[in-house]
Amino acid sequence: MGIDWVSKLTSRKFWAAIAEFVTMLILAFNGTQETATQVAAIIMAGAAVVAYIIGEGLADAAGAGRPIDPLFLDSAAMNDAFEGGEDDAVG
Repeated sequence: MGIDWVSKLTSRKFWAAIAEFVTMLILAFNGTQETATQVAAIIMAGAAVVAYIIGEGLADAAGAGRPIDPLFLDSAAMNDAFEGGEDDAVG
C-alpha cells in the first residue's frame, strides 16, 4: 500500500516534524535562533494553507458527488477536485 499523501499533508504532526527538522538544520549551520523561529512559523503557516486547500477540494468533490481518490495518484483528478471540475458554474 502506498503513502496516504492527503493524510500526511493535512497532519499537524507531519508539518511540526518538517518545521523542527528545518529549524535544526538552520541552527546546525550557524543560523540565528530568530531566523529558525521565523522559518518554522512560515512552514506552519504554509501547512495551514495546504490543509485548508486539500480539505476544501475534498469537500467540493464530495459535494459534487464525485468519488474521491484518497491518494490523488492522478494529478488531473487532483486539479479537478481543487478547481471544482468543469461542470461547476462560475459566478
